[in-house]
Amino acid sequence: MNGLEALDLSVLAPLLFVSGGSLLVLLGEVLLSHRATFLGKATSPSWIGTVLSFVSILFLALAFFSAIFPFGEGTTKVFHATSPMLVLDPLANFAIALLTLAGIFVCLMSVTYLAEMDIHHGEYYALLLLATAGMMVLVAATDLMTLFLGIELMSIPIYVMAGFDRKKLRSNESALKYLIVGGFASAILLYGMALLYGATGHTDFTEIRSALASGNPPFAAAGALALFGFALIVVGLAFKVSTVPFHQWTPDVYEGAPTPVAAYMSVCVKAAAFVALLRFLGVTLESFADRLHSLFWILALLTMTVGNVMALIQENVKRMLAYSSIAHAGYLLIALVIGTPEAYSAMLFYLVVYLFMNLGAFGVMAALASRGEEFDTLDQFAGLAKARPALALVMTLFMFALAGIPGTGGFIAKFTLFASAVNAGQVWLVIFAVLNSLVSVFYYLRLPVAMYMKTSARTPARVDLGSGESLVLIACAAAVLFLGFFPSGLDVFFLKSADVLAWTKFAITALVFGAA
Repeated sequence: MNGLEALDLSVLAPLLFVSGGSLLVLLGEVLLSHRATFLGKATSPSWIGTVLSFVSILFLALAFFSAIFPFGEGTTKVFHATSPMLVLDPLANFAIALLTLAGIFVCLMSVTYLAEMDIHHGEYYALLLLATAGMMVLVAATDLMTLFLGIELMSIPIYVMAGFDRKKLRSNESALKYLIVGGFASAILLYGMALLYGATGHTDFTEIRSALASGNPPFAAAGALALFGFALIVVGLAFKVSTVPFHQWTPDVYEGAPTPVAAYMSVCVKAAAFVALLRFLGVTLESFADRLHSLFWILALLTMTVGNVMALIQENVKRMLAYSSIAHAGYLLIALVIGTPEAYSAMLFYLVVYLFMNLGAFGVMAALASRGEEFDTLDQFAGLAKARPALALVMTLFMFALAGIPGTGGFIAKFTLFASAVNAGQVWLVIFAVLNSLVSVFYYLRLPVAMYMKTSARTPARVDLGSGESLVLIACAAAVLFLGFFPSGLDVFFLKSADVLAWTKFAITALVFGAA
């Protein structure tokens, strides 16, 4: 009984909201789709999907507020005092709030899109909630076992979501590729964990750090084994954030997956994996910092370069955004190269801005999809400014933000991250990053050029936007502009925070130095 009394179940509150919501969504679909419902008649799948989407949004909102209030207070809770496994500190609460907000946006943009694609089924929202639950475990994990559990709980529902449009061969191919590559990544990750456990005798992050720092077992025997274990774990997580050379699956999966699913993967999977990598290395890594520094330097350079160069030649916008996400992963890796609280806070701010930029861009494509057909090639965007001027305008804004044009949140995010690198003496890495940003301007501006300077005989079949899509696009556009002109104003969303960078700096500092 003492063991049960030592558990702080409030740590599980966000997780219980989304996992319980997923079960309720599944049950709701069964009850509402039965001919003898309380409505007295059979209901259409689209109507059921709409109802269940709002149920999902409700539970995501509850999880959001259960994380954002503790973040504003700066509190830290552990699941178990002596064996934490999960921790809700400012970093975890920040990440959970970010993930649930993205989940709400994806639900809103999915309602009309799924109806247009004739795949509006309630299990879609159940899978999204389960994947979000896995991400919550991942960002709060302080033990190798819960880290792996979070990875699998996140990945398996997304494999299904990637192939949710079962009638399309491209969607089936997307799911199969992601499943195979994801399986290899999980195997590599698990092997690295086994090696690290064999070298230290522990799975808890803090205990691993203590064992390596104390030299027990002897460093000469266990050090190489532990270093190899660290490298394999980094490789396993690198698959999730799409760093080179573990990125090949990304463009194919994004192209074949339904547009809202691609948006969800590009933002949430990347954010969860980066936060998990940040926590794992921040707590466990001490003796190996110098050895892995060069690895992250090379990964950052290759990832941003390959992502931007490959994006130049893409004619499919979803593939272009896929390679763009790879390039942005390279920029985010700069924070791990530097390893300072200033760089970590810049990384978290970058993830916030990236959420609005990328979800907005994918949201425009979802809003244009109709009658079972995607709207995702440059030729289709030609002349869009004449047919749909509002959508062309917001898409141009999101492209400017992704390119880092001044006046947008994307510029502030890049400037903050690059400035932290310069302050840490990584001038050459920043020079390469700036050159890559200049390259990205070319392919990002191809879309506005096509929309405003080219003509097309084909006009979008769908005339009206869904209310959820409109809300997402307005919110994302407003956030991109707001963060571009008032970057410190994000404290509005974080209650009592005076400045988001100060709070994220506090979160990382408390995590890295308080766990010692």
